[in-house]
Amino acid sequence: MWIKFFRLRPTAIILACILVLVAISTFVFFKDEVKPTVSVGQLQEVLSRSAPESAQLGPELEKSILERIEKGQHTFRYDTFGDEAFWGDTLKLHRAIAGEKLGGVGPGVSPKEALAVGLKVDAEALPKNLVKDLKARKVNLDDPASTLVLLENDAVVGLTGFFDKKGNLSSIGIQCALCHSTVDDSFAPGIGKRLDGWANRDLNVGAIISLAPNLQVIADRLGVDVATVKKVLASWGPGKYDAVLLMDGKGFAPDGKSAAVLLPPIFSLSGINLHTWTGWGSLVHWNAYVANTQMRGKGTFFDPRLNNPSKYPIAVKTGDWNIRNKPDLITPKLADLHVFQLALTAPPAPKNSYDKKAAQRGEKLFNEKAKCAQCHVPPVFSEPGWNMHTPEEMGIDAFQADRSPDNRYRTSPLNGLWTHQKGGFFHDGRFADLKEVIEFYNTTFKLNLTEREKNDLAEYLKSI
Repeated sequence: MWIKFFRLRPTAIILACILVLVAISTFVFFKDEVKPTVSVGQLQEVLSRSAPESAQLGPELEKSILERIEKGQHTFRYDTFGDEAFWGDTLKLHRAIAGEKLGGVGPGVSPKEALAVGLKVDAEALPKNLVKDLKARKVNLDDPASTLVLLENDAVVGLTGFFDKKGNLSSIGIQCALCHSTVDDSFAPGIGKRLDGWANRDLNVGAIISLAPNLQVIADRLGVDVATVKKVLASWGPGKYDAVLLMDGKGFAPDGKSAAVLLPPIFSLSGINLHTWTGWGSLVHWNAYVANTQMRGKGTFFDPRLNNPSKYPIAVKTGDWNIRNKPDLITPKLADLHVFQLALTAPPAPKNSYDKKAAQRGEKLFNEKAKCAQCHVPPVFSEPGWNMHTPEEMGIDAFQADRSPDNRYRTSPLNGLWTHQKGGFFHDGRFADLKEVIEFYNTTFKLNLTEREKNDLAEYLKSI
């Protein structure tokens, strides 16, 4: 009878195995022993012991998943989608990086200056002799020539240098990793192993773009002069970018503050409906939007909502709501890029980075009195389904929401919150720390939290 039962119900066995793995991984996570992830290999191993052969993950599926993740990672880290035609050939950013002595213009950009504007160096991409010289301080970090050496070794996270036969920097392109990766600083500040999916809150995108010798093309698009373009770029500051400026031309909010928003992390997005602060679309939609309209790669992008002359006059003028390039260097890579991004999990909070007993009390508050879990539903910490709210529901201004097609703000997921506290909270960093966020909600929603409860809630948020 029992044999017959198991033969008829392989799905039940699989679900039971998965639940056991999740329970074990969750328990171990709180013990701070391993990362809170269940790999394909672990799942395969348990299924091989507990489930019928027909219900197991086959080697073809496992190989396919791993290959797609690897391809997606390569795209995320190294693919420019042909955008060097814009950043190099048009803006001529490479000439500013190289400097006059190296065939460019101006003084050039040294490694020290590159690190100062938030660019990161992948220590694992450096050849052993260069690592040795860096440790011995034999590399001149004030010399732009050293920056070219880093570019030649594909060591600058998010940037690819193109060199001619004579070894001169002839163009430059950018990747997804520029804004959504950092390093662990294990070698030196700004130099270390890559941390894919983390928000680079040190990156001053505006300052980097301002270096380009030819900003006239951006000025012409916006219908302003170059001085105004530089003023807008200077207003962003570290960790911020405005992905709507080239669509609506709004460089500043009505109160005079920058219209740029914080760079978000892109880990733990599996199970999350919409991707951006204001919910433009799914992760796949935003990948296509950014790769085509912001990175200026050569692909295909279609969003008829942008064909709105009153709301997005520049998108209408330039045709950016309906982009068609042949060959298409973006679309064939979106699927594997998506798989890779969905595989990125939030890193667990470091040991001793929060008060565990206070966090346990804070978790109860999060789910009950503070009412956080009504929107930030564990374990995805966003709403399953339509995770969007009006500005009135959130008690904040509508400026950034009104720049989006649906005029709303997304319930941002909270996993890995400890990794992106720099720069503040909410879409524009208006709240400096978690205590300010909690006080805002306490006042807005009349939660009547005590000072101890506010502190406990903050400790829990740091632990997620």
